[in-house]
Amino acid sequence: MERKIIDVRGKKLYTEYTNLFKNRPVLVFLHDSLGCTQLWRDFPEQLATAVQCNVLVYDRLGYGKSYPMLTHERENNYMELEADVLDDLLDILGVEEAILFGHSDGGTIALITAARYPEKVKAVICEAGHIFVEDVTVKGVKDSLTAYQTTNLAERLAKYHGDKVEMIVKAWTEIWLSKQFRNWNIESLLKKIKAPLLFIQGEKDEYGTLDQVEKTVSQVSGSAERFIIPEAGHTPHKEMPDVVLQKCAGFINRV
Repeated sequence: MERKIIDVRGKKLYTEYTNLFKNRPVLVFLHDSLGCTQLWRDFPEQLATAVQCNVLVYDRLGYGKSYPMLTHERENNYMELEADVLDDLLDILGVEEAILFGHSDGGTIALITAARYPEKVKAVICEAGHIFVEDVTVKGVKDSLTAYQTTNLAERLAKYHGDKVEMIVKAWTEIWLSKQFRNWNIESLLKKIKAPLLFIQGEKDEYGTLDQVEKTVSQVSGSAERFIIPEAGHTPHKEMPDVVLQKCAGFINRV
């Protein structure tokens, strides 16, 4: 595995890249709103081994071992901008055939990337992604902010993000709780997604309803399947890793 900082549009991003299998796709893992490379633990390696694919995991700017954000303020299109950064990163690494696995914000970024850069994306696994804002999402973000303010969550996050914790929490909570973001919606992009899609969601997801799944799989242009896990919440790959690994491996082997 090659670990290094890569400069993408002036953003210095921490990357972990394993390129062992010639002429095989690269699994690209996109973390959630408070996540990072480390928090995936061994899930990427396990899936890559199961399907004999290469793997790229990276920290978005401000997260994990990447450099800090310049400001916590975000525009409504911040995830679209992250898709552009990912496209550049793939170019820098010479990745021409990517299978995207995105969780939460990362799932949304995966969908946007597949819509805007279809020539690079072979397939998409979207876990608990969002295509519009729901009341339950806003409540989930509020609950997380309360936990940050009243528990040891900040201390636990600091193990992974160092002194950047306050910045990333502000960046995430302020945009999602703002009035202007309530109208954010990427459904118009979905018809541009031609790559096969697997949408995974826990039935007890505290950040989104199954409308996110149904409205996504019904509007993409390529083949799409849903995988709803009855007892899982917002992070099925951590809550039920074996179930998710088996489903994802089957999907990747088919495509």
